[in-house]
Order: sequence, then structure tokens, then C-alpha cells
Amino acid sequence: MSIWICKTCGAHSALSVAPPSSCSICEDERQFVRESGQEWIAREALASTHTNEWRELEPNLIAIGVSPAVGIGQRALLVLTPHGNVLWDCTPVLDEKTRERILALGGIKAICPSHPHFYTGMVEWSEALGGVPILLPEADLAHILRPSEHILPWRGDRRDVLPGVVLHRLGGHFEGSSVLEWRAGADGNGALLVGDTIQVVPARGWVSFMYSFPNLIPLPAREVRRIANRVADIRFDRIYGAWSDKFIASKAKDSVARSAERYIRLLES
Repeated sequence: MSIWICKTCGAHSALSVAPPSSCSICEDERQFVRESGQEWIAREALASTHTNEWRELEPNLIAIGVSPAVGIGQRALLVLTPHGNVLWDCTPVLDEKTRERILALGGIKAICPSHPHFYTGMVEWSEALGGVPILLPEADLAHILRPSEHILPWRGDRRDVLPGVVLHRLGGHFEGSSVLEWRAGADGNGALLVGDTIQVVPARGWVSFMYSFPNLIPLPAREVRRIANRVADIRFDRIYGAWSDKFIASKAKDSVARSAERYIRLLES
């Protein structure tokens, strides 16, 4: 019996003798199945070849990635607060050294994935760290490949996780796509952890919004306008995306507003 990991998106399947015939996350039009077909790898096959890498991004914010990369290659972000710690997004692999370091920091109060492409090893992380609650929007529950009693659905557009740490469901990329507001971040000016609900792009100080990033399917103007209006009510100065180069150090709120205005203008012209 093994936990099988999708080689394309990193999603974990339920425990089984043989790998699943398909990955419903990759078969969705927002992702893709490679020309060679669906491929899985047993979780234990990665144990001796893959490790977690840590990087402090600012005081009380740690990026945790997987080396070499698995699936989409995103990082998780560990937010440390006086009220407990929160894991934003997840990776397909959790090594023993990382588990011990997290427990030494006081463990985790909640795991908060931004959207199904980054669910990956969320159940493994939860179980390894003592049954941590996994907070998922009800809108995206159909994309769970490995069910767990630790998954706690939430509804609405906002969920307070801990004092100063708030989930906001913005939709767009997925109906349940969310961002995490960390009010103590950026020297108290607020940081927004966005996954790829809001995607930081190579042009400095700009972001974008997509229904599918790999397949280049845009969002309609009305969706971008709605997301921009929601973000306007959140206090933040800095954005952290899902990869190390996806970062806006300051005036990020202005970047989102300016980028949304450009996107809408070009769609409606």
C-alpha cells in the first residue's frame, strides 16, 4: 500500500496498492495531462532523494520548498505568530528534519492551502504534525484526492485563522481560491500571501489574474474587477507569491489595483 504522488501537479492520492488511473486535478482544464500520459510515483520512493529547503524571507516568515522540485515546484510559507503558527500552501514532500524543526517552533495551528493545485501533501503534513486542521473553502472540496478527518471546510468570503492572520476567498482561478492576510508582515504594514490567485509577473511591480496559467486561459473582466474590489479592502504593503521570484516588496496594493485596471482595459477595448 502506498500514497501515490502525481508527477505533474504533486497531488497525493489515498492509500492504495496501485496508482490511480487518472488525476482529476490534472484533467481539469486549468491544469494538463502530459503527452506521455498520467504518471504517479510512490511517496516512499522520494524519501531518500528529496529534502525540504528552508529560507527566512523576513522575521517570522519561512519559505519551505522541495529539492529537487516535484510537480509544480511551489513553496509553502510558514507564518510564526505569538498565537501559534500557520502553514500557507503545501508541498508534496515533508522530510523528518523539517517535521522536527516545525515542532521545535511550536508546531502548527492550521494548514491553509490557497487552491487545489497546492493541496499536494496537506494530509501528510497534518498527520505528521499531530492532526493539524486543514482549512479548505467548501467551494473546492470536490478537488480533494486524499480525504481526511482533519479537513475542515469553511464557507463565506473570510475566515479568521489566528489573531492577525485572515483567509480571504477571492475566487477567480478556482471558486475557492484564497489569499492569506498577515497583518504583522512587512514591518507591521501587512503582507498578502497569494499562491497564484494573484500572480506576480516578471515585470517589476505588476501582477496578473488567470483562470488557467499553463493553458493561458484568461479571467473575464468582471471577475478581475470583483477581485480588485475585494483586495482594496485588505491592508497590505507586500506580496509573497508561490515561488521565490514571485515577490513585491512594497506598494503591492497599488500594484494589484494598477494591474487589474490594465487587465480590464485590454479585455474591454
